[in-house]
Amino acid sequence: MSEMKSYKIVTVVGARPQFVKAAVVSRAFSQFNNIEEIIIHTGQHFDPNMSDVFFTEMNIPKPKHNLDIHGVGHGAMTGRMLEGIEQILLDEKPDMMLVYGDTNSTIAGALAAKKIHIPVGHVEAGLRSFNMEMPEEINRILTDRISDILFCPTDNAIENLEKEGVANTSSQVVRTGDVMCDAAYYYAENSTVDGAKLGLPNEFLVCTLHRAENTDDPNRLKAFVEGLNKVHHEVCPVVLPLHPRTKQKLDQHNIKLEVQTIDPVGYFEMIYLLENCKLVLTDSGGLQKEAFFFKKPCITMRDQTEWVELVKGGFNQLVSPSDNLKDKVKELLNAEINFNVDLYGKGHAGEEIVKHIVDYLSK
Repeated sequence: MSEMKSYKIVTVVGARPQFVKAAVVSRAFSQFNNIEEIIIHTGQHFDPNMSDVFFTEMNIPKPKHNLDIHGVGHGAMTGRMLEGIEQILLDEKPDMMLVYGDTNSTIAGALAAKKIHIPVGHVEAGLRSFNMEMPEEINRILTDRISDILFCPTDNAIENLEKEGVANTSSQVVRTGDVMCDAAYYYAENSTVDGAKLGLPNEFLVCTLHRAENTDDPNRLKAFVEGLNKVHHEVCPVVLPLHPRTKQKLDQHNIKLEVQTIDPVGYFEMIYLLENCKLVLTDSGGLQKEAFFFKKPCITMRDQTEWVELVKGGFNQLVSPSDNLKDKVKELLNAEINFNVDLYGKGHAGEEIVKHIVDYLSK
């Protein structure tokens, strides 16, 4: 009987959300005795909350290498990452590079590997905002173009790659579902949050408001806050974990927020809020999907979203500052919405990704 071949995978991450996503795949890797995963943390988003507690509570493997690159411009950051990652790859000699999403760490990891002929797998491939002014959009497109396996979270992501011709190259394009769906289900089961400590009303809507396009524009901020105040007083209490930047802008422009504010919350607390609220109001990207995972309607205070399938399906509504937020909330609360639709997989994306990696490497 021949001995089972061993594989070494290098994973590059640089921001807190990427650690949560990578943890999903790392758990799937751990089911294989013949796979060694080595994690590189570029340090792109310096996060003081990335303590030992973060890794322990969220069951996330600690990085073997930390490049500690942050606080510099796009060019310097990406260049230093390329140099640092390339040296690690030359030393480690992995069978594949795995990158996530759309950060500078993502494109640096993919480029470093591709130039020394190491296959690249891209998790969250095919997502598009169609806004080339966003650095993330450039990172997504370039990473997809040079990746060998493209792990797409949705059908829409595959369609984007087909339109760009990426699906007609030698790259493998696969629909795996969304790793954030896996993460949400896993952490909901393993959460030990004491909801009583959050001081919540019996029924509530949960809201986040911190995106720069809203907080940096006093008129947009004022309009959304006035809408939220009306919802809070006339429809249902609104609970808002208040981001420091949002608070600073509210104070600066003397805008009075009358909803129930709480301190910023971590991932576990946010999952608790999602599980127990009636509706979500947000300008965040990830929270739109997480609302769907927990079968909650969502109103997005933005002009566009990457998650177009949520809007098409009626699970999510985009609102502008000129819209009547109170009426939109009442309309969505009374709508009959069927959440039993498979948009992002059923929580098995991590297993699917690892299965395709093993198949690819064993050929």
